Amino acid sequence: MSEYILHNYFRSTTSLRVRVALNMKGLAYEYVSYALLDKAHKSDAYLKLNPQGLVPAFEIKGQKLGNGTILTQSMAILEYLDEQHPEPPLLPKDALGRARVRALAQIIALDVHPINNLRVLHYIESEFGADGAAKKAWFLEWANAGMTALETRLQETETGLFCHGDTPSIADICLYAQMFNNERFGLDITPYPTIMGILNQCGKLVAFTDAAPMVQPDAPKT
Repeated sequence: MSEYILHNYFRSTTSLRVRVALNMKGLAYEYVSYALLDKAHKSDAYLKLNPQGLVPAFEIKGQKLGNGTILTQSMAILEYLDEQHPEPPLLPKDALGRARVRALAQIIALDVHPINNLRVLHYIESEFGADGAAKKAWFLEWANAGMTALETRLQETETGLFCHGDTPSIADICLYAQMFNNERFGLDITPYPTIMGILNQCGKLVAFTDAAPMVQPDAPKT
């Protein structure tokens, strides 16, 4: 029986990050879905798990934490998993390497994803009248800014087949997860050849592809 329960949604970028990490670590987990479009994550039951009303929430059976048995925030969950299950590592062994990988990951996780999240897009629609074209323009503005910065950083010598060296890290996990948002909004990644190459490497790994949105149990069947 699994030690973990992942409360998540098939198309959630942050949920996808955790699914990749669990797959990389070879950890089984129970998959519990919350339909974000139906506001299932705003129910009283879910808010008891995560007062922010965001996915994912990561439940560790038999552990007592600040909020019962729940960890929240995908980046914190990734580092928890890496500390508890060190192999294969999601961060380099050296301090400078870890700082670089965290910085690359945070270009996406902190600077791109939050302002393009579903709740932000809903807000600019409801409060400022942004239509579909305006929301797409908003998304592409910030996604291209992040991809441009990341592409530049990836010209550094520490980059290998992946964002840092020849093994995937949390930076690659964040990049892979963001790719699905980029595709939904039609972001052209051909100006970013290094990013394209790294995504191609990620796509060869079952740990990544098995975490993809459309192969999850709550994904639409048609």
